[in-house]
Amino acid sequence: MIEMQVGGLGFDPRNLSPLVLLRDQEEMNFLPIWIGIFEAAAIAMELQQVKPPRPMTHDLLKTFVEKLGGKMKRVVINDIKEGTFYATIEAEKDKKVFEIDSRPSDAIALAVRTQMPIFVSEVVMMQAKLVNAEKDADETKKFKDFIQNMKPEDFTKYYKKD
Repeated sequence: MIEMQVGGLGFDPRNLSPLVLLRDQEEMNFLPIWIGIFEAAAIAMELQQVKPPRPMTHDLLKTFVEKLGGKMKRVVINDIKEGTFYATIEAEKDKKVFEIDSRPSDAIALAVRTQMPIFVSEVVMMQAKLVNAEKDADETKKFKDFIQNMKPEDFTKYYKKD
């Protein structure tokens, strides 16, 4: 398992789909995961420390687990099949660990709220990582610049209210 961190949020320039970028601690490997607009907004709000007046779904889940005496332990992005990522959230109660199936976007939104570590299996990294910084420094710089220039409000300009 490779521990990763949220490196930023952005949009795929080809189709304007939101993505979350995970990076390893040395910023040598990056893993983009395409996510939904609502999950992107939930992650962005937490990263920007924006607190909504009422709990969002991920806040509710965090509070629910805590009130029942459990503790969130870690997120594991453990598989990729036909371009779809799979993840589990590990929670603990009374020294028993539970693995809960999750979409990676929901698991990451919960991880940023609980400071859970995010791990990615080596198999997923081999199949889906974007770039290895040692091998392609120019591409890494371009991608970092793109991600660092994204702002949370960029997610709302593509969201159409009914």
